[in-house]
Amino acid sequence: MTARKKYDNLKTIIGSHGPMLVAYSGGVDSTLLAAVASTVLGENTTCVLLDSPVVPRAAVTQAREIASELGLALDIIPVPLMDNERFTKNPADRCYFCKKISAVHLKQRAAELRLACIADGINVSDTGEHRPGLRASTEEGIIHPFIEAGITKQDIRDIARILGLPVWQKPSAACLSSRIPYGDTITAGKLRMIEEAEAYLAGLGIGQLRVRLHGNLARIEVHNEDWDRILDQLPAITEKFRSLGFAYVTLDLEGYRSGSMDEVLEQPGHGSN
Repeated sequence: MTARKKYDNLKTIIGSHGPMLVAYSGGVDSTLLAAVASTVLGENTTCVLLDSPVVPRAAVTQAREIASELGLALDIIPVPLMDNERFTKNPADRCYFCKKISAVHLKQRAAELRLACIADGINVSDTGEHRPGLRASTEEGIIHPFIEAGITKQDIRDIARILGLPVWQKPSAACLSSRIPYGDTITAGKLRMIEEAEAYLAGLGIGQLRVRLHGNLARIEVHNEDWDRILDQLPAITEKFRSLGFAYVTLDLEGYRSGSMDEVLEQPGHGSN
């Protein structure tokens, strides 16, 4: 099925669900979902961004700007995620607890607005990864229109490009807690270190990147084509990272890959923390 046909199918699916609250982040997935829902449902759709220390400040700003540019109704709601020990203890199913907490706030806002359903941007490509949050969201009744339409991550980018959405090439993002190894406590201080380190690298013109935190060591993941940019700026990067609290700065030889912290889950003898 072509991207255009999948797009038409997506519109039909969204229309069948009726008035919709879209869990929104400003990334390509949720932006496409919100844009299509807005086209199909008009004023009967609202975007909600759940804000907490795991969301970079730059991401909130960008999400607000994108929503404004596309004419999307957006609510930003603070969530006390860091107050929940089940999340901050950072077990391997951390995302499950995060989505459970998030669902409470999304449901409350949907009820206030009298919206029939809550939808997220999870797609077919996500189902092949370690995604305990998907299970939690499904348990809470949150729907996944992209999965219903058989839409993959590449389909999302193709459809977004066809529609002329400005985010169609936007790098993939994930909450800052995904940079911390399972079992290591999540703190506001660690999240700030990671956020500022990634913002610095982004300022050097690097698009897709992650800074993983291992104790006091930073493990930088970028695509291979960006290695020269990193190597050219090594002294400045090292100085900046040390000023943020990192003692050691490393470059991952495997480069950027989504969910690299999940690789340990495949090792023998590893269990949930």
